[in-house]
Amino acid sequence: MATHATMPTRRRQHARTPAREGGHTPLAWAVPVSLGIILGFWAFYIQRDGGTTTDAQIVRGVVSGVAYAVLCYAFVMIRRALPRELRAAGYALLAGGAIGYLFSLNGNSVFSSSGLGLVVGAGTFVAMFYMIYTHEE
Repeated sequence: MATHATMPTRRRQHARTPAREGGHTPLAWAVPVSLGIILGFWAFYIQRDGGTTTDAQIVRGVVSGVAYAVLCYAFVMIRRALPRELRAAGYALLAGGAIGYLFSLNGNSVFSSSGLGLVVGAGTFVAMFYMIYTHEE
């Protein structure tokens, strides 16, 4: 008489690198700095509009880039503590806010800049929520 028994299965353990102290990996600061540099140069270039370079344009580019890099770094440091909805909303806020701000530098109205920022933010929210939901452990 045969009996039914479940066979033990082997689960693969994924090799993970140990977390650094405080979670400060090189990418934790390199990505926000890179994004801040890109946004700063983009803001400077939009304000310059093919004319001569002024001190105000340089200051706007530097301040915009530093502010965006600080916001991105702050979000990177707290993102793991947030639930998936707020994490996706944080990414959406960063992307939509940056695009809306850069669009407003061209002299567009507040409503059109806000509308474009909301559209980009909504698309980013949907994409990031899907990615986070499907890859969550």
